[in-house]
Amino acid sequence: MSAKAITVIATFQARPGKEVELKKALISLVTPTHQEAGCINYDLHTSPENPAKFLFHENWVSKAHLDAHLKNTHIQVLLPRLDELCIGLPEIVIWEKIA
Repeated sequence: MSAKAITVIATFQARPGKEVELKKALISLVTPTHQEAGCINYDLHTSPENPAKFLFHENWVSKAHLDAHLKNTHIQVLLPRLDELCIGLPEIVIWEKIA
């Protein structure tokens, strides 16, 4: 059985007054992630209606590649800061391509 490509949608809500800091932290993930094995795309978006909301749209060759991504230093450095920068934990939904 071959590995299935997956899509990840991850949304973040900045704490009031932390919008710029969260934006900077999330942008810092983009370049190193684009260089990772298995990364098809890793695109960061913000809501035009609410600049405190951010969304990553990611595509990975396989779940194993995503798992490796989550262990990388640039991701691990952000994790302890999420409570400081975000209201709640990010909502992360994984999708498998079927057609």
